[in-house]
Amino acid sequence: MKLEIMDIGKNKDGSMLSWEDRFKIAVGIGEALNYLHNQTSKPIIHRDVKSSNILLSHGFEPHLSDFGLAMWGPTSSSFVIQDDVVGTFGYLAPEYFMYGKVSDKIDVYAFGVVLLELISGREPIDSKTCKEHESLVTWAKPILESGDVKSLLDPKLEGKFDIAQMNKMVLAASLCITQSARLRPTMNQVIPMAMIL
Repeated sequence: MKLEIMDIGKNKDGSMLSWEDRFKIAVGIGEALNYLHNQTSKPIIHRDVKSSNILLSHGFEPHLSDFGLAMWGPTSSSFVIQDDVVGTFGYLAPEYFMYGKVSDKIDVYAFGVVLLELISGREPIDSKTCKEHESLVTWAKPILESGDVKSLLDPKLEGKFDIAQMNKMVLAASLCITQSARLRPTMNQVIPMAMIL
């Protein structure tokens, strides 16, 4: 099977990723994370969820890849402390990069960043923009709080998207990037609430 690295917003031939493909990618990766966190004998935390670790097969079936940083999740406590904070800047949950706290919620946060990429067409860190908008999350949070969803949307979509799906994906992204890990949902809460096709 041939797999391609996902390029947010573009097909391998350089054409636009349609809204249908973006939503399919979001649902597929959401389901993969839910499986890792809740349907294995012990929870698995990926620790490096990002768009370049999402491979697409024919028909845009998404596959989460690169489990080199993955670890078993805590079973008896809500988090474990890791001295070595690894992963990719722009996707790291605040509690992880500041304190080394590892739980399934760090993957949830990174999934929220991927959702924002799919919605906006922007990269998680864009050094070409002004400093206060360099981080996708920092740029998106005030827009999400104001409810101005149209300002989030990738202009290349040219209004061609399912409004109900878009609203679900925006809701999921907003919840996933919640600053507090305690208030952030789990993947088994995100999927039925916001990602159903």
